[in-house]
Parts: sequence; C-alpha cells; structure tokens
Amino acid sequence: MDFSTILGIISAFSLVFLAIATGSGFSVFWNYPSSLIVLGGTLGGTFINYPLLEVIGIFRVVKNAFFEKTFSVWDTIDELVDFSRKSRKGGILALEEGSMNADDLFMRKGLSLLVDGLDSASIEEIMTIDVDYTRERHQLGADVLTSMGNLAPAMGLIGTLIGLVQMLQSMDDPGKIGPAMAVALLTTFYGAILANFIFLPLAGKLRRKSQQEFFAKGLILEGILSIARGENPRIMQHKLEAFLPQRLRREE
Repeated sequence: MDFSTILGIISAFSLVFLAIATGSGFSVFWNYPSSLIVLGGTLGGTFINYPLLEVIGIFRVVKNAFFEKTFSVWDTIDELVDFSRKSRKGGILALEEGSMNADDLFMRKGLSLLVDGLDSASIEEIMTIDVDYTRERHQLGADVLTSMGNLAPAMGLIGTLIGLVQMLQSMDDPGKIGPAMAVALLTTFYGAILANFIFLPLAGKLRRKSQQEFFAKGLILEGILSIARGENPRIMQHKLEAFLPQRLRREE
C-alpha cells in the first residue's frame, strides 16, 4: 500500500472540508447541475480523446498509484551477481532453476532467454522491446489522467458561463439569481478540485512509479547482458553499482 497517495488525498480533502465546515456548511457547496456539467463534460471529452477501451482500462492503471511495489536495489544486484557466478561455474544451464523461480518476471524472462542459448544482442533486442511497449502502456494511463485534469477546469468554466447566462436572463426575478450564481461558481470549484486533487496528482504519481519500474528493468537488463557476455561477476557488480548515486554504493 502506498500511504503517501492515501495520505495526500485524505489531507487535501480534509483541509478543504474543514474550511467549508467552519464557514457556511456543506449544503451550500453541493449543486447537482454543476456536478453533472463537470463530470459529464470531463468524461465526454475523454471519450472523444481516447478509444473506449483505453478509458475503461484507466481504472486498472489507477490502482498502481495506491500500491507500493517493493524493489530492493541491492537484493537485485546480489541476485544477479549470484546468477553470474553460477553461470561461470556450472554453465548457462545452471540458471534454469532461476529462470523458473525468480521473483521478478522481467528477470525470469531474461534468465529464460539465457538458458535458451540466445546471444547478448538478441536478448537485448527482445527485452528492450518489452520495456518500450510497457513504457508506452504506462504513459497512456498517465496521459488519460492528464487529459481529464485539463478537461475538468475547462468544464468548470463552461458551467460558469452557463450559470452567468441563466443569471442574466433572470435579473428581473431576484429569486432565480442565487441558484444560477451557484451553478456559475460551483462548476469552477468542482473542476478545480477534480483536476488538482485527483486527476493531475494521480497522473504524476503514475509517471513517478513508471520511472522507478524502468530503473529496475534497466538494472536487470544490464545484469542479464553481462551474464550473456560472460563478464566477471566482480566487474558486473561494479557496472550495476554505477546505476546508483554515490551515497547508496557499498564501501570497498
């Protein structure tokens, strides 16, 4: 569970709700037509921008923002170095068990390609294709959320214009001015809340998690290629340590 995402959402909404509660109360900030304009307009614009299946698929992607995928850099480096030692001692076939039992699927795939006897160039090509298309899928999820974050305030502005038109048409009836003004202001409020508290932050979190995942894949890929080239395990470890900032490297 990624507690920073949950903490951020709770704290953001809690502070806004607290400010509302200490003022005029929640009932003043609820307007059904305003919510329809913002939610309906945002969803409609998103469906125009992207195919239906891609928009529906965003719900599967969003869950990644709420769950933390553990990745220990040094455990991964140690595991790769151990595989390198096994291959030098017992040959590539000594990695067959690891190709079936490694915890990381990407590492398992790389070890399987090694056991199948592929050369380093072929392994790099296959695994790079895997990385590229995974990056594209991840980017799509963040792009959909970013589009929704851009559309929500725009829908709020449209709702504001609708409310102002209704208000101007009701100038001769003071009783209708208030509801029309509420639509005008609350649609902007709803759009800003959805964009800045949900859509854009979630898009940012997905991009950051994607960067972390591809760092891990890059580390694993370099380790697999080192094994394929038959490099000394010690040299391989130094190469993998180069992925890390100086403060995280082990002292000699």
